[in-house]
Amino acid sequence: MTAKPAGKLEGKVAIITGSGNGLGAECARVLASHGARIGVVDLQLAAAQSVAAEIEAAGGQAVAVQCDVADEAQVQAMVAAVVARFGRIDVLHNNAAVLHAEQRAGDRDVCNVTVEAWDRAMAVNLRGAMLCCKHAIPVMLEGGGGSIIHSTSGFGAQGDQTLTAYACSKAGLMILSKSIAAQYGKRNIRSNALQIGLVENPHQQKHMPAELKQIIEDEHLTPALGTPRQIADTVAFLASDESGFITGHTLVADGGFSSHVPTLTPIRGFFEKVGSNKM
Repeated sequence: MTAKPAGKLEGKVAIITGSGNGLGAECARVLASHGARIGVVDLQLAAAQSVAAEIEAAGGQAVAVQCDVADEAQVQAMVAAVVARFGRIDVLHNNAAVLHAEQRAGDRDVCNVTVEAWDRAMAVNLRGAMLCCKHAIPVMLEGGGGSIIHSTSGFGAQGDQTLTAYACSKAGLMILSKSIAAQYGKRNIRSNALQIGLVENPHQQKHMPAELKQIIEDEHLTPALGTPRQIADTVAFLASDESGFITGHTLVADGGFSSHVPTLTPIRGFFEKVGSNKM
């Protein structure tokens, strides 16, 4: 009988924060399908348990851990729980972020950002990632190295009309990633940011007006928005040895949204109207 080929993450242990639903849950499923053992970490324990159970039902290994990543004591306990179960940490995917409806309501243009929304964005999105790195990296070093992936956003690279605190927290993640790459690269720790565009994700988009979603989709260069699986495949690549020569980098997975001049869509419409792209 032919043995099943080893996955590209076989033998590795991955922590994925915010993986009880949405993109994080898909990343947990996909990394597990490549052979990784998964620490499914989420603020909501029941959600984490559901994803972990799904992974184990498919033949993988996972442990669910409840954690508020903004709380250092909880992060320490979470890392310890994953190590107690699997013995090592090879991959850390800092995916957790706060962006629920109440947070969005308090995070708009800079004159209409509440201090509470600002502080919560920084605490979860940026401090949470820093704390996870602070406590996971020593375990990675003991095991010979590892890969860290930080989920960031175009909001962190380009100015926009709203979500000021979210944008600043995501911009901070990009330099945190580069700092870690510089500080620990010679000890075999890689760190990369993943700038994610709008994908078909009902968990995050349930409050987004259809008109606004269409405006954003029109600025993509791909025929349609991305899928959670496409993002998860990219995370799996960055987690694996296939990306072993990539570190200190921000990889953009946004369907070309951030790659073009801001007038592209109206100019495309103009050329279609006149029947030529001759200027």
